[in-house]
Amino acid sequence: MHREPDDLTLGVAEEPSLNLSGGFALDPSDRSAMRARVDAFDWSSTPLGPREAWPAELKIIVRQILDSHFPKAIVWGPELITIHNDAFLPILGGKPEALGRPFSEVWAEVWDEIGPIVDKAYAGESTYIEDFPLSIDRSGVKEDVWFTFCYSPLRRADGSVAGMLDTVIETTGKVRAQADLALANQELAHRLGNTLALVQAIASQTLQGLADEDALASFGQRLGALGKAHDVLVRQSWSAVSFLQVVRSAVEPHDHGDQIRVEGPDLKIGSRAAVSLALLLHELATNAVKYGALSVSGGTVGISWAVEPDELALHWRESGGPPVEKPRRIGFGTRLIKMGLSGGTVERRFEPDGFKLDMTVSIASLAS
Repeated sequence: MHREPDDLTLGVAEEPSLNLSGGFALDPSDRSAMRARVDAFDWSSTPLGPREAWPAELKIIVRQILDSHFPKAIVWGPELITIHNDAFLPILGGKPEALGRPFSEVWAEVWDEIGPIVDKAYAGESTYIEDFPLSIDRSGVKEDVWFTFCYSPLRRADGSVAGMLDTVIETTGKVRAQADLALANQELAHRLGNTLALVQAIASQTLQGLADEDALASFGQRLGALGKAHDVLVRQSWSAVSFLQVVRSAVEPHDHGDQIRVEGPDLKIGSRAAVSLALLLHELATNAVKYGALSVSGGTVGISWAVEPDELALHWRESGGPPVEKPRRIGFGTRLIKMGLSGGTVERRFEPDGFKLDMTVSIASLAS
């Protein structure tokens, strides 16, 4: 592969200390190994020529990568000659000696994938890619691996292309761990769904003849709302989840004609807050379907919220429905709504033009 230099950019900022996610580690005492090998290498046998004749730009960048703890390789000249540091050795694994060889030969088995990215660097465009999948041969057998890397162009002082800098870290361990976690979460979601279905079946059989059908239906619907909240949590690996996603997931089953409008900034909330929010919105939507704006075709519900420095204010607005009245009895759903979220304030108003609710909750309590 031969190219004439174009205009490119030199990117030589120092990265943080080495931390390879692929499971490799380096002995700091071995940092000087590649320096000695570069010094002893017969560069006159390569297109770069003797080292004393190298341009100043190449000498500088070689010194910089050899001082770095982060995996780096220089690809220099139209022949793509490779110079790398000690930290790059685990990336190469058991490959044949890469020093002084064309980068296209070192990575011949994946050149169809990375060659075009090298071309972009030689055309003056940096490329940063996270968790890029490749099937490489560095031990005599093909292995599926992932890398996060940046191919950035290198310039001479006059601005012309001299080569490319490969800054890379292997992320195979991280990617495989994430895949394992996703599989475990899928299994957990499946088992949780089966458990909730079993609970519903047990309740139906146990309470048959003892509770009316509406009560059993409400119980089943609440279990369904709980299951949807857990689905959101499973998709986020039981970590912080999207407030907006929880809202949409909770009200979607009740919106049969774009009657519900949702508006507000997204934020991350904890698993406990997500479940409470989902159940709260389920009760509000159920009431709207039975008695409020969602009981007629022309009714609408607006859900909005705003985030202040220390608290979140959520508003539920119904309009276009039948006249509403304050319920004569307080059931489980009403008590759940009045509880709000994590000890925040709740104000309910049964106004002639529709039910309204204003709720506040501290941002700190939403993190749990």
